[in-house]
Order: sequence, then C-alpha cells, then structure tokens
Amino acid sequence: MDVQFVVSGFAVGLLVGMTGVGGGSLMTPLLTLLFGVTPAVAVGTDLAFASLTKGVGTFTHKMRGTVHWDIVRRLCIGALPAAFLASLALKHFGTLNKEMGQIIRYMIASSVLLTVIALLFKRKMLAWITAHPERQLQGRALSIATIVSGAVLGTLVTISSIGAGAIGATLLVMLYPRLTAAEVAGTDIAYAVPLTAIAAIGHWWLGSINWTLLLTLLVGSLPGITIGAYAARAVPERLLRGLLAVTLVAVAAKLVYS
Repeated sequence: MDVQFVVSGFAVGLLVGMTGVGGGSLMTPLLTLLFGVTPAVAVGTDLAFASLTKGVGTFTHKMRGTVHWDIVRRLCIGALPAAFLASLALKHFGTLNKEMGQIIRYMIASSVLLTVIALLFKRKMLAWITAHPERQLQGRALSIATIVSGAVLGTLVTISSIGAGAIGATLLVMLYPRLTAAEVAGTDIAYAVPLTAIAAIGHWWLGSINWTLLLTLLVGSLPGITIGAYAARAVPERLLRGLLAVTLVAVAAKLVYS
C-alpha cells in the first residue's frame, strides 16, 4: 500500500470535511497531475470512491430527515440516462487513447473552473434569486429545469468525475432557495449516489478503475473526512474557500497547459 496515496487521500478527505466541496474537484486533478495517473483511470477510480463515500453520507442524512426525495427523483431522471449515454460515448471514442485523454483533461479543467465559480459566487447568486422572487421557477418549469440540470451534471460527472458536489449544490440553491443548508447537502449527496454508481459501473466496463488505488485512497480519506468535519468550526470558512478557489484555478491552468 503506497503511503503517498494514503496521505493524499487523507489530505483530500480533510479538505472535503472542512469545506464541503466534492472530492472529485480535488482528487481527480491530484491523481492526474501529481501522480501521472491517466485521466480516464483517475476519473473512473474517483467515481468508485465517490459512490462508496456518498452512500455513507446519504444514510446519515436520511436518518436526519434532510433529503427531499422528490427532488432526488427529478435529478436522477436527467442524470442517470445522461451518465449511461456518456459512458457509451466514452466507449465509442475510446478512453485510453491520447486524443481522448486530452479531451478528458480539458473537461476536468472546465469542471474545476465551474466549481470555483460555485465556490466564489454561490452567496451572491442566492442573494439575487431571493431578492427577485418573481424570477423563481415554479411547477412544471421547475421540474423541467431540475431534470435538465441533472442531465448536465450526469454528463459532467461521468466524463470528469466533477460536478456532483459544489456545482450540484449551487444549482439546488438556485432552483430551490427555500431549502436549508442541511437539506441542500442531503439532497445533493443522495442523488449523487446512484449517479456516481452508474458512472463508476460504466468506467468499470471500460476498464478504467484501479481497485488497488481506490482501496488505498479510502484508507486515508475516511479518517480525513471525519477529522475535517470536526475541525471545520475552528477555521474561517471564507478563508478556506478562498484558498481552495485559488488552488483550483491553478490546477485548471496546469491541466490545460501541461
């Protein structure tokens, strides 16, 4: 068991526990840039990792009653077929050739930048939608927007393993501004479980999951997430998110220009 992967898993878990940002936006670029893991294998391994860890989180939120299952259902109607189709597209075009690997790198970089936008402007977007209640979607329009959002997230997550965390939570806040923070987190994690599971199965079918690497990352990340959750109150959230945003911008630039 490689100690550097255990340490990396612990560091990412710690940041996830402290900031709530999805591990994909941190783990996938880390595996690609620092350890030279091919983009397809980095994405597939991280999706398997996410499906396992988010399953535990969903159980906790279910017990607390902070999951809106009607919203989860709408998101899944869009996300699950999109994940399946994205897996077929990756199979057709090939995930392990050089050209497709570069495209996946660009998709990872784009998803990282979307995460940065979600981190920096989530509060401003929420303030704007709250100040303009007439712009809030209702009824059928809201349901359609939720399904479309799920489809976009399903595609992003399958190709880059990024999107189910900060981006998904930001979309939920914009579409359902009356949800509490705990309800946003619980609903976001709950729909991500079947999404990441289907995407991970697709990558397993494609042969792009490193199971030994997955186990090693879990050994480090699970205690990291636990410690980070307890330490979150001791560190200013704004400082953490600012540092994280700067780091992710640098990661996106490296992915594009390396």
